[in-house]
Amino acid sequence: MVLALLPVACILTPLSILTPFSIRYRMITSWNHACLYLLKIFCGIDHEIIGRENIPNQPFVVLAKHQSAWETIFLQTLFNPLSTILKRELLYIPFFGWGLAMLKPVAIVRSSPKEAIIQVQTQGMARLQQGIAVLVFPEGTRVAYGKAGRYARGGAHLAIDACVPIVPLAHDAGRYWRKNGFVKYPGTIQVRIGKPIPSDHTNAEELMGRCKEWIETSCNEIDQNYGK
Repeated sequence: MVLALLPVACILTPLSILTPFSIRYRMITSWNHACLYLLKIFCGIDHEIIGRENIPNQPFVVLAKHQSAWETIFLQTLFNPLSTILKRELLYIPFFGWGLAMLKPVAIVRSSPKEAIIQVQTQGMARLQQGIAVLVFPEGTRVAYGKAGRYARGGAHLAIDACVPIVPLAHDAGRYWRKNGFVKYPGTIQVRIGKPIPSDHTNAEELMGRCKEWIETSCNEIDQNYGK
């Protein structure tokens, strides 16, 4: 991953400054594609996608399960372009943070919850108006495989305010690349994309409840079908 990062950070990222965002996005996320390829070759980790036809042809909010570092790499390649809500400190990482900053993320200050909520709403709305999908991990941080964290309503509020649908996403990446784990286990990660959930005529609590139910139910189904 580090070796793949160097040419992107030192060559493609500087070159991308003068290119339109759509081209810049593809240039910088070439690192993501390289990582997925190297994971398959050296670690035996592949993936399959179910429900790709559910991706709408309009801006939307993605609510995804967060178990591993894998999905933070993969989802940037699945939805193009995609703005991720993340902690601002990631942008300060040499090389990696430079490229990440060029992808128009919503970088929040986690130490200030009130400020973070405002950032998600204002910057998230701006990204959606630019035609960029916004990725939210409603659990806030990685949760161990097989567990469920507390689902915050920020993503639901953003979808309602922007009048865009939510696309729920489930996977079992934590089975093969565990939370805070260095060792990788070979296998095929299953990614399930749900049908868009409309955000109109509802409130944030109800909307998030529907999304959580779909995500957790889908994760349980993936687990139950493992090895079959």
